[in-house]
Amino acid sequence: MEQKQHFRPTKAIIDLQAIKNNVNRLKNFLPPNVQIIAVVKANAYGHGDIEVSKAAIEAGATMLAVATPEEALHIRESFPNIDILVLGYSPVSFVPYAAEKDISLTVFSTEWVHQIQTKTELLRPLKLHIKIDTGMGRIGVTSANDLLNLYEAISTTSNLIVDGVFTHFATADEEDDLYFNKQVMKFEQLVNKLPQKPRIVHSANTATTLVKDQHLLFDAVRFGISMYGLAPSSYVKTKLPFPLEAAFSLETELVAVKQLEAGQSVGYGATYTAEKTELIGTLPIGYADGLIRKYSGQHVLIDGIRVPIVGRICMDQCMILLPKAYNIGEKVTLIGKQNNEEITIDEWATRVETINYEVPCIITSRVPRIYL
Repeated sequence: MEQKQHFRPTKAIIDLQAIKNNVNRLKNFLPPNVQIIAVVKANAYGHGDIEVSKAAIEAGATMLAVATPEEALHIRESFPNIDILVLGYSPVSFVPYAAEKDISLTVFSTEWVHQIQTKTELLRPLKLHIKIDTGMGRIGVTSANDLLNLYEAISTTSNLIVDGVFTHFATADEEDDLYFNKQVMKFEQLVNKLPQKPRIVHSANTATTLVKDQHLLFDAVRFGISMYGLAPSSYVKTKLPFPLEAAFSLETELVAVKQLEAGQSVGYGATYTAEKTELIGTLPIGYADGLIRKYSGQHVLIDGIRVPIVGRICMDQCMILLPKAYNIGEKVTLIGKQNNEEITIDEWATRVETINYEVPCIITSRVPRIYL
């Protein structure tokens, strides 16, 4: 794929081979009859949905999963033949487009089906996956009665097909299995009440796939965060059945170096003041790029050395404390490896008390994704 020309040195580097390796290792880990659904919602967790989808398919994924109708349509433009599933809610107005483009939708409301019966004439079949809420508390049917009513409404509507049924686990990435097992039991009980098993039953998210009982793999697994080389939690990280390769790194360059004398300050609010003569470097990345202000104090790498961000992070720039004078253009790594040092997405997440999922997702589109 042709790369656009970029002038600002700030960029995210996406290692597509790492993604392929993660999918390949999962494929070798799974029983041969279990499919891989590659989760590429939210622009593939900030990595780039089209490029990641291509890598995942080449490595063995047989379906792509997204969160919204718009994401599905964007993916379909580049992949006319792969199965695509919208995991979230789709309005009835999207149904004709989904049928035309062969995009599978999640369904959890009999009323939604009735609206299709009265408002929409489908010229092509529409595949649906019934969502069962076993304890996540978001979307999904919660009782056998609601499940069977929904199944009946779909089955008696022209051009609607029950192609799948699934659930999502709330605590699969935790060591305590009590709540997880309750969800498993409910899912199995409700699926067994269906008059006919759909083509695809899937319950396993990444954590379930990697560390739980293999009987929960059913017909397919949804491979999300670990496709990108990240563990779903610190607990899962200690139990991984195969190594993961991180695909995302973030780098920029030094654009200015200046000397501060004792008593001089840096940035808005003058929150950092030099206690002695110091060297300050300026980087062209700020909170408009996803480097939120809470990352002040976070280390970056220059010349393989950890140095802190000092002062408040600006919209487009931030400042770092340098151990010595470097030339303009010196590479600075915010996430990734330099020499023998590494700053991980997990470290960034810990810094601002969030999860690793959030870190690449909030690196904005202003930061170009460069693919290896």
